[in-house]
Amino acid sequence: MNPDTDSVPTASHVPDAWPVAARLLVRWLDEEVRADALLDTAQLTGGARARCQNLFYGAIRHYGRIETMVSSLVRLRPRSRVMAILLLAGYELIEGGGEGHAAKVGHHAVTQTKALASESEAKLVNAVVRKLAEGLAAQPVPGKITTAATLADYYSTPAWLVERWLVEFGAEATRMLLEWNLKPAPVHARWRPPGVPGPAESEWLEATPWPGYFLVKGGHWSEVARALADGRVYLADPGTRIAIDALAPVAGERIIDACAAPGGKSLALADRMGAGLLVALDVPGARHERLAENLKRFPVDVSAKRVEGDLRRSTSLMGMGPGTFDAVLVDAPCSNSGVMRHRVDVKWRLQPADFGKHAKQQVELLCGAARWLKPGGRLVYSTCSIDAEENASVTAAFLRTPEGRSFELVTASVALPWVTGHDGAGVSVFRRGGA
Repeated sequence: MNPDTDSVPTASHVPDAWPVAARLLVRWLDEEVRADALLDTAQLTGGARARCQNLFYGAIRHYGRIETMVSSLVRLRPRSRVMAILLLAGYELIEGGGEGHAAKVGHHAVTQTKALASESEAKLVNAVVRKLAEGLAAQPVPGKITTAATLADYYSTPAWLVERWLVEFGAEATRMLLEWNLKPAPVHARWRPPGVPGPAESEWLEATPWPGYFLVKGGHWSEVARALADGRVYLADPGTRIAIDALAPVAGERIIDACAAPGGKSLALADRMGAGLLVALDVPGARHERLAENLKRFPVDVSAKRVEGDLRRSTSLMGMGPGTFDAVLVDAPCSNSGVMRHRVDVKWRLQPADFGKHAKQQVELLCGAARWLKPGGRLVYSTCSIDAEENASVTAAFLRTPEGRSFELVTASVALPWVTGHDGAGVSVFRRGGA
């Protein structure tokens, strides 16, 4: 499986998962590689993969808090393989485990250090983990009145990002967001075609407040794998439904998914349409392989075309020119600020200037998409960002452009994850005049 979500961890330790997680962390510390891409290289399945993912992602989520405390305990930063062991031990201490848990974590970390590093470094790990356990246990939860730096340290988030959110959302909401981002994400599945699973699937699928989306119960990896293989389910967070609902595709329409790869939203659009034409367009890249696989699962009456290109520069799509499509979905590249529970290392990769860079590209994508719509056509702009700079500001900027002046804003909303209970998303619906 290759979900963009966290697997529910098993209760018992799975052999080999811990050292694999340590090796992945070494690469994450030393190389500029996304955490989800690194996880895909792990040769683990089922419960072992779940355990490895929980450890690896958990250490990255809490990296800031653990790293800060480790730095206060050692004179020189340990080499990466030792630092990875300390990060995993720190996460296990934060995760908790009852009486004697700290001693077990320390003993296991020392054993792993002897195997993955050296005997001399095992002595360092033994001393540091003991002090780390004491320090983490004594560290208080920040009070209601506190500084951005204190929140950033405790909730393992860059201080500039905390300061940004405090200005935009206020103190209470920012704290809820920070707490949300530290929680392991459950696995959700969309049942397809739209409908209700049978009694057999109820053993491993649990209903949610969002129709068509189900919580995947732990310990049923073989059932999930079979359902994925035969196309009965697609792993996706319920937040992904918002853009599809906003576009509201109907049978017989001609639709462009303008930023389609890896194809989850294209597949959801096709399932809702049942019949029609869908062009799945995106710039060339590695994710086109998954897009091609998803297009094979389309309903038979939906004509699908995968196109490698840029809608801002293309002059014809499947023989049709601008002004001929009923709807366009622009699910634009963004900061991912609303999905940090899933994209665990985004907060460590983001830079303050990235929001502005994304916003500029997002306006350009909307302008490029606008010309493909016929009079009365619908343009849906969606992001997995909760920041106004990538949502309301982009919407307003687009309407001021020459391309946007022929459109009206129908609806605009932002789903906040700590309020909705699923990933965050911003969605705006425009309609072209002249119907």
